[in-house]
Amino acid sequence: MKLIIFSAPSGSGKSTIINALLKENLRMEFSISATSRAPRGSEQDGVEYYFLTADEFRSRISKGDFVEYEEVYEGRFYGTLKSEIERIDRKGNATVFDVDVKGGLNIKKQYGDAALTIFIMPPSIEELRRRLEGRGTDAPDVIDERVRKAEYEISFASEFDKIVVNDNLQEATEEAGRIVRQFLDR
Repeated sequence: MKLIIFSAPSGSGKSTIINALLKENLRMEFSISATSRAPRGSEQDGVEYYFLTADEFRSRISKGDFVEYEEVYEGRFYGTLKSEIERIDRKGNATVFDVDVKGGLNIKKQYGDAALTIFIMPPSIEELRRRLEGRGTDAPDVIDERVRKAEYEISFASEFDKIVVNDNLQEATEEAGRIVRQFLDR
C-alpha cells in the first residue's frame, strides 16, 4: 500500500501538479472524498464525491469508517473513507490525496512510511495573493481570508516529508514527479 498526500494553500498550483502527475501512468489513482454537501451541477456520486447526508456522515464517523474528516461548517463534512484507500489498493495502485494540512498529517500518522506527504509551497504570500486576484473568481474579502488561511497552512509545511516551492509550474511539477517516482520505486 502506498499513499501520496498533497497539501497546499489555495492558489499554490497543487491541483494542476496532481493532475499532471496522474496523466503519467504511474499506477496512481485519485482518492474520491466523501462530503455531506449536496451535489452541484452535474456532479455524480462516486465520481466527484461520495455524497452522504450529515446523519450518514456522523454515523460513519462513529463506526470508524474515516481515515480523516473535518466539519468545515456546521453539518458540512468532508473526509476520506478507509474503504476508498482499500478500493484503490486492491487494484495495485497508489492512492493520491488532495487534502488540507491537518487531514494530510493525520493520514501520515496512521499509515507511517506507507505514506508520503508533499507540501506545495507558494513562492511568497504576495505572489499567492497575486495569483488569487488573477483568477478573478473571488471578492477581495474572500481573498483576504484565503491568504490568512494560507499563512496558517504554511506554518505546518515543516511537518511534511517534502516541500516543493512552486515559483515555476513546470519545474515544480517535474520536482514533484521525481519525488513521487522515487517513493513508488522503493
